[in-house]
Amino acid sequence: MPEKPAPRPEKAYASARFMGSRHARPLRILSEYVHPEARFEALRISDTIVFFGSSRLQSREVAEAALEAVRATGGDETAAAAQVGMSRYYEECRELARRLTDWSKGLEEKHRRFVVCTGGGPGIMEAANRGASEARGMNIGLSISIPNEECGNAYITRNLGFEFHYFFMRKFWFVYLAKALVAFPGGFGTLDEVFEVLTLVQTGKLRKRLPIVLYGRAFWDKVLNLDAMVEFGTISARDLDLFHRADSVDEAFAFITRELSENAMETPGVHL
Repeated sequence: MPEKPAPRPEKAYASARFMGSRHARPLRILSEYVHPEARFEALRISDTIVFFGSSRLQSREVAEAALEAVRATGGDETAAAAQVGMSRYYEECRELARRLTDWSKGLEEKHRRFVVCTGGGPGIMEAANRGASEARGMNIGLSISIPNEECGNAYITRNLGFEFHYFFMRKFWFVYLAKALVAFPGGFGTLDEVFEVLTLVQTGKLRKRLPIVLYGRAFWDKVLNLDAMVEFGTISARDLDLFHRADSVDEAFAFITRELSENAMETPGVHL
């Protein structure tokens, strides 16, 4: 009686054990480059407008409901009242994303231009995805797998939500397609992202023109004392021109659309 044939060896790419090992780390990194690229190409997405900001900020409706709940129990209203005040940034981010999406959809282009892109989480990220969704435009969420944070808010366009393992690959995709960037108030993550982009622009590593908006003067002027860095000689005075401060949807919308109309219309697909 003939012996049973030996079982076929498992293909390397089908082995979860191998793909999760240190030896396959280069493949995992490469996959976080190739997978988004293939999806953007299939959906004809040429470039983006990136929104950064805190995951902790709430919509006006949610913040006001939370304040009422605290009042009903006689608790300390301080934190809840502060969230109501900060909810202006959620609502203004939502409106700015909606207006920019309406504007980009009106362009006569073969490819999708200036698509709203966020980190995919709650707070400001949700607000931007929500505004773009309300304008019936495609929008992107580049989430990161970290503990205790929602991965992928409900407003991201289907097939344009991603979950990254590596922060540096996520940052690559923020910058690679970006033609403009808007930073709303945020914490360590927002500051990290903003300063990395500012460093790339300052050092000339980005050949494209990238307008950067710091939205919310009351926040940024207090949190970032960049004039002190000029005074101490650690940056040049001209480095303060690398970004534009804005405090209203109208101002930010006018600045971004003017910059893109004058400098980015003829260069779809020119990323870095």
